[in-house]
Amino acid sequence: MKSLILPVCVLLFLQGVTGCSKGLPQDRIVGPATYEVEMDIQANGFNRTYQVHIPPGVHTKQPLPLVVVIHGAFDTGLGMETFSGFSRLADRENFMVLYPDGMGLFGYLQHWNAGHCCGKAAKDKVDDVGFIAAAIDDACQRLNVDRTRIYILGFSNGGMMAYRFAAERTDMLAGAAFLAASLGGKASEEEPEWRIPDPQKPLPVLIMHGLEDQDVPYNGGISPRRGGQRTYWSVPDCVDFWVDHNGCKGSPNETRFREGRVIVKSWDDCADGTAVSVWLIESWGHDWPGIHFTSSLPDDEPLKDFDAAEILWDFFENHTATHASSNF
Repeated sequence: MKSLILPVCVLLFLQGVTGCSKGLPQDRIVGPATYEVEMDIQANGFNRTYQVHIPPGVHTKQPLPLVVVIHGAFDTGLGMETFSGFSRLADRENFMVLYPDGMGLFGYLQHWNAGHCCGKAAKDKVDDVGFIAAAIDDACQRLNVDRTRIYILGFSNGGMMAYRFAAERTDMLAGAAFLAASLGGKASEEEPEWRIPDPQKPLPVLIMHGLEDQDVPYNGGISPRRGGQRTYWSVPDCVDFWVDHNGCKGSPNETRFREGRVIVKSWDDCADGTAVSVWLIESWGHDWPGIHFTSSLPDDEPLKDFDAAEILWDFFENHTATHASSNF
């Protein structure tokens, strides 16, 4: 299975050669297209940016859902757009996608302060929760967003950031998803354990994880690939956290797909009509489980053309917030 390191490096190089997406105009916004927005918020001496993808149906009078997709460490919003396939899906299903850019240097090595992880963003206590909230608000001011249908998801360090945002700004969201991530851990033996705070209210969540993940291991603890002292909460502990805080009752329904390689556990009897859905993928590591990687698998491989974006959107579109947040 391919590592994300090489594709990310290639993508970053290509972005340096070909340039970034064009700026979002004040009027005559045309889709399908991805635009860049520079904000008056700084980190590490640079203005923060986000990318926003507009589908062809942007000019309809009906407000459109917004999906916030957060890249992993050392990636970019545009890189995440390529890996995730969410813009292509948005064009078909008629929703908008916001890809925030993490803290980096000259647009490179971008990452997030997810509380327990990672790097300079966490060390400097960068207010990434505040930045993402401001980016969502900015997009809502510029575009016709349905504020009762705003969703967030992230991968790896971006998934950890999505965990933190979902807990601290639950009021802004109708649902959240976390891929190859953990909601808590310890940066070193000397530092105290950190986990996300209790969410403000029940929230529909989906957790997806490869059982062979060697970077953020399913069973938690130290990363087998990276070593060091950093530890992560296990996936079962992350699941229990949300099952508890969503007030889910009873045992989950369990099904298997793709010749048994994909295990799905679902709690549907939860407070306020929320749910917890867990997708575990056998023989899958720390890669985005989508078309970017699965389309090249052999035809007899059960995970051929597996597309996480389709699964995540299917989960999101079944959940709407009871009212738009008054805290935008």
